Amino acid sequence: MLLDGDAWQGHFRDFKRSAWRLEVQPTYTMPAEAESLARFLRGEPKPDDHNAPWHVTVRAAVTSGKAIGRVRVVREPLTDYQRYQLAWGIPGNVAAGEDIRILDLTGRALDLPDQDFWMFDESTVVHLNYRPDGTQINRVLIETPALAQYLRWRDLALAESVSLTEWNSARP
Repeated sequence: MLLDGDAWQGHFRDFKRSAWRLEVQPTYTMPAEAESLARFLRGEPKPDDHNAPWHVTVRAAVTSGKAIGRVRVVREPLTDYQRYQLAWGIPGNVAAGEDIRILDLTGRALDLPDQDFWMFDESTVVHLNYRPDGTQINRVLIETPALAQYLRWRDLALAESVSLTEWNSARP
């Protein structure tokens, strides 16, 4: 089932315990971020309200006892989008309460999918599908996900990843 609009947003309103994402694309081409990304690439300062709507969502979830997290997969050399995300997006998301970890697969291979997905309450899986340029095609609710596999991927990604602070301190 394709998810859009309120059907998609409802997953972030209605989850009970946890929302977790595996984020594997090197670039996301998102119209809402185009101007912000351009400002980053021009070397301008980050606006104080950068990503504020997501921060509201994260804070509300965390305040109510829920967990939101993700593992961001990267490979060197980083794409412009990854540099933007690591400098402007992720620090604010972490400050809002999202548990974001970095999995650097430079020169390594792990048994992880090339598929972005969100998993809600360890029971609902939504695939996020993208074109090669990072433009989102759609979001698909997986009707009967192989939950044990998604949980293994989550656990592996978490075990092999580090915090942004730790990842930054290990870089030259």
